[in-house]
Parts: sequence; C-alpha cells; structure tokens
Amino acid sequence: MRNPYDVLGVAKGASEAEIKKAYRKLAKDFHPDRNKNDVKAKDRFAEANSAYEILGDAEKRKQFDRGEIDAEGKPRATGFEGFGGFGGGRGGNFDFENMARAQRGGSMGGGMGGGMGEDIFSHIFGEAFRAGGAGPGGQRQAAKGDDVAAELAVTLEQVASEEKLRLALPTGREVDVVIPRGVIDGQTIRLRGLGQSGGMRGEPGDALLTIRIRPHPRFTVEGADLRTTVDVPLEDAVLGGTIRVPTLTGAVEMKIPAMTSSGRTFRLRGKGLPKKDGTRGDLFATTAIVLPEGEDAALTDFAQGRRATKAA
Repeated sequence: MRNPYDVLGVAKGASEAEIKKAYRKLAKDFHPDRNKNDVKAKDRFAEANSAYEILGDAEKRKQFDRGEIDAEGKPRATGFEGFGGFGGGRGGNFDFENMARAQRGGSMGGGMGGGMGEDIFSHIFGEAFRAGGAGPGGQRQAAKGDDVAAELAVTLEQVASEEKLRLALPTGREVDVVIPRGVIDGQTIRLRGLGQSGGMRGEPGDALLTIRIRPHPRFTVEGADLRTTVDVPLEDAVLGGTIRVPTLTGAVEMKIPAMTSSGRTFRLRGKGLPKKDGTRGDLFATTAIVLPEGEDAALTDFAQGRRATKAA
C-alpha cells in the first residue's frame, strides 16, 4: 500500500482535524454505495480506510513515523543488518535480489551456490520459500477471500456508552461489535477475517463496516464535542439561577449568572463523545430565553415602563 499521507493527500505535519477532514472527503467520494459499478473506487475507498486506520490513531501514527510499522500497520522486519556482505549488500542491508537468484539456482556474487542460498532462505523464512511462496507440500496457497461491505446505524447514546451491538454480516454470520472510541459518521472499520471464505487453504477476506451515526433531535456533533440549545426562563436569565441541561447520559444542573442573554454559550466539560485517548469531548449549551405563556400583567407593566423611560 502507498504511504498513508499520500493516500489522504495530507502533509506529514498535518493536524488531527486535517487528517479527519481529508479522510471523510475521500470516504464520501469513493464509498461503494455511490460507485457500485466502479472497481477502482472500491479500491480507493479501501485504501483510504486503511490509511486512516494508521493516521487516525495517534499511537499508530507515531509508530509509522518512527518506521516501526509499514503502510499496512504491520511491524517492519528488523535484524538483517548482518547480511550486508552477501552479494555486496548496499548500506548493510540484506540483498534480497541476490539471494533470490541464489534460491533459483544461480550464484550469489560471493561464490556460494544455489543450495546455500536455499538453505539460508529456508532457515530464515521457513519452508514456504522452498517453493517460491507456495504453501506446504509445494502447493500454492489459495487466493484470499473477497471483502464484504456492511453498515451499522448507531445513536449518539450508543456511541457515548461504547455499547456492544449485534451485527449480521452479508456472509450470514453474526458478530458482536463494540463501537470504537473516536468514531465519526461515515468512518469505515476493517473487521479482519470476517469476509468471504478463501476456500480450503486461502485466508478469509475482511468485512468493511461503515458506521452511520443517526441524527439526534437535540444534539449536533462537532468531532467529539456536542452542541445543544437549552431554554432559560426569563426570571432566571435576569436574576441568575440553576437550570437543567440534557446530556447523553442524563440531565445535569448548570448555574447561569444574572443578566444572561439569549445566544450565550456555556461549556460542560467531559459531557461529549469518547475520544480515542480515553478522554471525552465537551458539551456546549447555548441559551434561549423563554417568555411566560399567556399574559403577564406585571411583566407588561415593566416593559411599558422601560419603553417610556427610553423614549423620554
């Protein structure tokens, strides 16, 4: 796979928000639902998902930047520095091309015959290299099974509680899925080994699970943060007081100061959605002053008096 930074089209120093924005755009453009007859779009979608699996995870991103894992998230092979002498290995690196020639029966530049090359390959990599990548007994392994696509619609409450949900895959298999921390709407998660069977010897494909977060009647989502509007009685807005603010885990009390206007926003820390690092986003509550229902003689007299004073 290509460098994940190149796949998402972002610089190595890109922020988390820039990476997330780039991924969401690619996931939207190349999603299989929008490109059912475009094989290349399916490949680009899977590639973008794999890239985000690395760059969207702070720890994996650091490991990739340090060269500890490759573009597929697999640990990089180490410990071959001592083989630089074979065939004039460059920079102390293991000369795989020269060793491959030896394994096919040629010479290794250093005068060793093919048998020696084969023995070294077998010693390091096991019997699979004796058959040029074939499986046990010299028979080539079957191809990997196809990937399958699935969607899971979740509520904000389920995301907030990191709930475990039962999912039926296109293969007919049912699995329990735990909603991962930091998930965003439209994100695709790779469930390895849960795709179509690869036959007797082949590995199964993967399930590409796209998360769809259902719209909420009260909250809007901004990353891990939430926004909501909360009604404030006129008397509390003028005099100050304590109001009840709904959250995804139940209502909480919030104090507001005297002379609070409509449109003022208050932050409730830790009342948002889970983040990948285990912390939570915040809830931003914006006030909306509510007048009393029906006529209120005292309030009317007060307002008329205020108007008269301003007109004088």
